Amino acid sequence: MSPSGRPRPLSLMFLLGMGMASERVNCPSRCSCQYLEVNCTGQQLQEFPAAIPLDTRQLILAVNNVSYLPAVELSFLADLVYLDCRKNLLGDDLDFTFIGVAKLVYLDLSFNNLTQVTFSTFSHLLSLVVLKISDNPNLVAIEKDAFANNTWLRHLDVSRTGLTFLDSSTVRDLPNLRFLGLSDNLWHCNCSFLDFITWMTETNVHFPDADNITCYTPRGLRALKMPAVEAQLHFNCLTQLYNQDYVFLSLIGLCIFFAGTVAAWLAGVCAVIYEFHTSKGEEEEEEEEEEDT
Repeated sequence: MSPSGRPRPLSLMFLLGMGMASERVNCPSRCSCQYLEVNCTGQQLQEFPAAIPLDTRQLILAVNNVSYLPAVELSFLADLVYLDCRKNLLGDDLDFTFIGVAKLVYLDLSFNNLTQVTFSTFSHLLSLVVLKISDNPNLVAIEKDAFANNTWLRHLDVSRTGLTFLDSSTVRDLPNLRFLGLSDNLWHCNCSFLDFITWMTETNVHFPDADNITCYTPRGLRALKMPAVEAQLHFNCLTQLYNQDYVFLSLIGLCIFFAGTVAAWLAGVCAVIYEFHTSKGEEEEEEEEEEDT
């Protein structure tokens, strides 16, 4: 029946029924579908689900056993803005995986097996605002220009990973960054890391769980909170000399010694030559005077 009480035309009822049936048919197996959303949470999926509606804007694949995201299949979801892949088996190389989902705003890759983040991993996600790559214990490297194209990034979480170092330029050049998770990592607080720690003291970025952002090495700074360790690290870096420093200073000393020796020898040679020419000239003058007399 129509809102006016009159029977709906059979053609309209048929089309509505076909639309609802189509929505059910297009929903991937073992997933639930709502308007523009596909939810496959906890379905023990081994692979990326097939037959995802092309107009999907929110895809949730959390708590499964997916180890690979196919770039081609993802590129069909050109309107995707939300992708949740937490607690899967994703790892190794994700470069160019997200090349076809440029509208993505939210990406959760936490609790996976990521090993590195390069410039090519997220460089095509120009609209990305939230990126969660925490709880990846094998994540040991993030290139300093890894987020160079993600200028809208506001929330970044790299907590509880295998990171020991992060270049300050990696996050300093993100103008919209407001939230940065760094806790429970194995930070190596040496002189190379001092620039990043100094940035932490000067930025307006919020660091959640700040009590657990601590140095792991060297032993003398272990468990000290960042960035409170900045002053001590400044002192260590300005006063402490390492083996390579002593080698460098020794080489400089040898160079100065040899340079001085060569300079003294040259000066001596020049003095002898000058003295020789001077005495010879005097002898010639004396001989000329004797001839004149």
